[in-house]
Amino acid sequence: MLSPLIQPAGFADTVERGRVAELWRDRLGLLLESTGDGVFGIDLEGRCMFVNRSAARQLGWPAERILGRNMHELIHHSHADGGHYAEADCPIFNAFRRGLPCRIEDEVLWRADGTSFFAEYSSHPIIEDGRVQGAVVTFVDITERKRAQELARIRELANHRETVREAERTRIAREIHDELGSLLVALKMDVDWLGRRVTGREQLAGKCHSMGQLIDTAVENVGRIITDLRPSILDHQGLWAALEWQAQEFFESAELERDVQLHVAAGVPPPEGPQAIAVFRIVQEMLSNVARHARARKVSIRIAVDDPPDPVLYVDVRDDGVGAAPEALDDARSYGVMGMRERAAHFGGRLTIDSAPGVGTRVRLEMPLAGPASPLESRQAAPEPSPHPAPTPPGAPEPTSPSVAPPPAP
Repeated sequence: MLSPLIQPAGFADTVERGRVAELWRDRLGLLLESTGDGVFGIDLEGRCMFVNRSAARQLGWPAERILGRNMHELIHHSHADGGHYAEADCPIFNAFRRGLPCRIEDEVLWRADGTSFFAEYSSHPIIEDGRVQGAVVTFVDITERKRAQELARIRELANHRETVREAERTRIAREIHDELGSLLVALKMDVDWLGRRVTGREQLAGKCHSMGQLIDTAVENVGRIITDLRPSILDHQGLWAALEWQAQEFFESAELERDVQLHVAAGVPPPEGPQAIAVFRIVQEMLSNVARHARARKVSIRIAVDDPPDPVLYVDVRDDGVGAAPEALDDARSYGVMGMRERAAHFGGRLTIDSAPGVGTRVRLEMPLAGPASPLESRQAAPEPSPHPAPTPPGAPEPTSPSVAPPPAP
């Protein structure tokens, strides 16, 4: 028996190394418990050797019920669609069976309650003395990331749909103008020609006159349809003039006193391409909602653009109408509101609505303005002009420089 006062050579070094190893084990244990990622280790049979608190919480199992269990059978037994996931195909187990580390982010792990979640996980072999002893697995729940990616994909798809729809509207408007418009003009000329040759025959002259009036009405209706499909002023005079014209049309049709202010800082050109179309359609929807639902006696429209180099567009539409409850505006079936918000968000903008029953509504658009559209964007948003330019919408200003109001007096 060794005396406590007499120790063999190297004994102190052995004790010190053991103390250091135990200290590192404690620190590694603290690290495993403090990380937000789930971490567990498996042996060569796939059974759990250790598991940290985060892994147990995300999987919904008490740690003591995980230890010793086959982890593939416990949390990785099925694909996202519920189909069987063979253990032989499991990337986690292949880390120690074939020595192949892996990183996977398109699979699901299963909780104790039978629900699944998308996880990003990695598996690396544990090697001691040159031999594989098992694998350590780390994972994190990426459900929110997947949801955000899916939302971004849906938004991109919706924007693509809007771009295609605008291009189709432009094509239809051009065909109506070129084909139907030219036919109506030719018909009007023939009726006028015929009317000049039936003098003295009052019945025929009257019929020619009424036919001419019908043709004039048809021409006006065609012009209105073309404008609804694609306002030519937007392409010919730019967004500022188009917004001013849209506001003027609204006040005239609603028979309300005109209250509109447009202030654009010097040196800020109107946006082009998809962004210009998005802003125009948002404002169009704002005013359409007021006309259809508000029953307002007073409406004000304020449009302003900041100074460069980073101009921001502000559109503010207020009415004293019946208003609406906030829950109605956030309803999933409020497609008009959803559409405005999605259009704004695609270009980094934001649409806010303040309303309550009996106190009217305020709709505000805030959108940073991009630089001039690239040639590709311009071609996509505004197809080649027709050799027969579309008529200027009724009541729109003649083609001049964009109408910009002076800044409001202080």
